[in-house]
Amino acid sequence: MDRIDAMRAFITVVSEGSFTHAADRLAMSPQLVSKYVSQLEQHLGVRLLNRTTRRIHLTEAGASYHDKARQILNDIDDAENQLGDLQTEARGLLRISAPVSFAIRHMAPLLSEFQRAHPAVGIDLQLNDRKVDIVEEGFDIALRVGHLRSSSLIAKRIAPARLVMCASPSYLEHHGTPQCPEDLRDHRYLRYSYLEQEGGQAIHQWLQSSGHDPSSDLVCNNGDVLVEAAIAGAGIALQPTFISGSAIKEGKLQVILPEYEPEPMALYAVYAHRQLLASKVRSFIDFIDGYFGDPPYWD
Repeated sequence: MDRIDAMRAFITVVSEGSFTHAADRLAMSPQLVSKYVSQLEQHLGVRLLNRTTRRIHLTEAGASYHDKARQILNDIDDAENQLGDLQTEARGLLRISAPVSFAIRHMAPLLSEFQRAHPAVGIDLQLNDRKVDIVEEGFDIALRVGHLRSSSLIAKRIAPARLVMCASPSYLEHHGTPQCPEDLRDHRYLRYSYLEQEGGQAIHQWLQSSGHDPSSDLVCNNGDVLVEAAIAGAGIALQPTFISGSAIKEGKLQVILPEYEPEPMALYAVYAHRQLLASKVRSFIDFIDGYFGDPPYWD
């Protein structure tokens, strides 16, 4: 017995006043309606209806069960209708994980404009440079900067992310400007710890070669700190232009060895499923796609 169908048959019989009218309403035979109600009574162990040739009457147990069953069916209908609304209108809380520096510098205008376009969507933005488990940690979307790797997750490329090597003019004046990768062994490296986990670009190998003393490096898991340290003359930083771009344009940092620029990374929107995607997720992905431009405005 499908208990929901049986409850619906019972409620409809009561509202329509007969098995025949209920059958017409439910588009099934009167025999099937009667079978559903009988099965429900057997399941509950009580008689719900007293039947005569002319009328049906609710028993005391039937009257009590009728009110509760009708509320349950109303709640089910409401839940299904709300799910339908979620697929047609962007609404609900959207949980996003994003890299710290990128979010601080570039996401506030994006989120403000998105919520103006979709006022029924709330935003819970969590900043973290580690790769979160979006399923286990309950995120709808994660923004990630890096090189795309095989994964069961869906990844949408949003914008390129250039890596440039840069240092302050005062640092280069004092320590010399590298003319080839080998020259990097004589300089202090401001190293982003998570970037090293991305793999071994050739430029990284020179920065950490045997002739270089890594004990003099500054290591940090935040790119903004490293860029500010480079501006202050602490050494050479390898950072994406979405962090270093403004300082380069203002002359606070100078790009070095541009011909050895590493392979560009990209900003991706990562989410768990392609099918049955909630409207709030689909709307955000559509909104952010192309938002920063290609090339992006920070370049």
